[in-house]
Amino acid sequence: MHDDNEPSETTETTETTEAADVAAAAPTGTVGERLAAERERQGLTRAQIGERTKIGERHLDSIEEGRLADLPGRTYAIGFVRSYARALGMDENALVADVRNEFGMMEPQKPTRVLDHMEPGDPARVPSSKLAWGVAALLIAVVAIGAFAWRGFFLPAEDLPPIAAEEEPVAAAPAPTATASEAAIADGAVIFTATVDGIWVKFYDRNGRDLFQKQMAEGESFTIPQDADGPQLWTGRPDALTITIGGQAVPPLATEQRTIRDVPVDLESLRARPSGPGVPTR
Repeated sequence: MHDDNEPSETTETTETTEAADVAAAAPTGTVGERLAAERERQGLTRAQIGERTKIGERHLDSIEEGRLADLPGRTYAIGFVRSYARALGMDENALVADVRNEFGMMEPQKPTRVLDHMEPGDPARVPSSKLAWGVAALLIAVVAIGAFAWRGFFLPAEDLPPIAAEEEPVAAAPAPTATASEAAIADGAVIFTATVDGIWVKFYDRNGRDLFQKQMAEGESFTIPQDADGPQLWTGRPDALTITIGGQAVPPLATEQRTIRDVPVDLESLRARPSGPGVPTR
C-alpha cells in the first residue's frame, strides 16, 4: 500500500542535507584567522605579504590575531583587509563585509531612537527657514574660527613685526661686552642647527617636560638650556641637524634618515661619544 507521506519525508531529508552542506562550506573563524590560514597554505611569510601590500608587519599581526582595535582606525582596517585578501587571491568583498560585522560586534550597542515618520512633502515636519539659516550661520562661524586658528598655528610669523622694530635703544656700555655667541662658546653651549627646512624636533628633559618642539626652518638653531635636567631629543631627521659645542662643530647623531628617541644630548653625553657620528650611550 502506497504511503502518501513518503515524498514529503524525502523532501525534508534532502533540504536538511543541503542546509548542512552549506553550513559546512561556510567560512569559519575570524577574518584574521582565515587570512593567516590561507597565507600559510600558500607558503608565504608576513614579510612577503608586507612587500606585496606595503602594510607593516605589526598591522598584519593585529589583523591575523583579531586585534582590529589596535589598527589606526576602522577605515584603515577595511583597506588593509581588502589589500591582504587581494594579495592572496581571496574574495575581498566577502572578507570586508565580515570585518564590518566584527567591528559591529566590538562596538557597544546604541539605544534605538524611535522617531516619528516624516513625509518628504509634509511642510509641517520640514525644519523652519530660521533653523536652517541658524545652522548655516553656525557652520560659517566654525569654518572662520578654524581658518583663523590654522593661520595662527602654521603661519605665526606673518602677523609679527620685525624683532628689530620692537627693540629699545640701548645706551652704549662703557666697556665692550661679550656677544651671545661668544658667551655660548665660553660656556660650552650645545647648539643644534637645522640644515634643511621643515625638520620636526622635540627636546625635553628626563621628566618629560618640553624644552623645545616645532618644525625647524633651515638655518634655525636651538641651544640646550644649561640648567636642563637630562635633556633628550626625539626626531626623524638626526642627519639634518648639525651640533656645535662651545662653537666647535662635532659629529652629528646620524648620517642617514631614521627616527631616534630619548637620546641624551647634554654636554657630557655628547662629549663621551666615540669618535665619528653616532648617538650617545646612557
